[in-house]
Amino acid sequence: MSFAENRRIALVTLVVDDYDRAKAFYCEALGFECLSDQPLGDGKRWVVVKPQGTEGGALLLAQADGEPQRFAVGNQTGGRVGFFLHTDNFQSDYETMLARGVRFLEEPRHEAYGSVAVFSDPYGNRWDLLEPRG
Repeated sequence: MSFAENRRIALVTLVVDDYDRAKAFYCEALGFECLSDQPLGDGKRWVVVKPQGTEGGALLLAQADGEPQRFAVGNQTGGRVGFFLHTDNFQSDYETMLARGVRFLEEPRHEAYGSVAVFSDPYGNRWDLLEPRG
């Protein structure tokens, strides 16, 4: 028995403090598109965003429910960079994100693997903006 050939990670849950605040950051500041924003009842929603024009995975923005989930907001990866936003034009995206108020935690750097700068979402989750080399 073997696995199917066509498998992929479709969604990653990102625990947030507020649906609308998170959706605004990802869609307005980062330029993501909203694929879904559906009510589920009891104040819960199914909110899915992803970078525009991509076929890759998306984020399920899940509002924290209860103390353990509220504690995880902004610390889902223990302070490490946990999310990687690839681009084919680092400088343009970097400047656009700065102009839209995205907080970068370092100056851009050029490594053997590409151009990169770490930024933070409103919760403290760390992201790499990365233009891979060749």
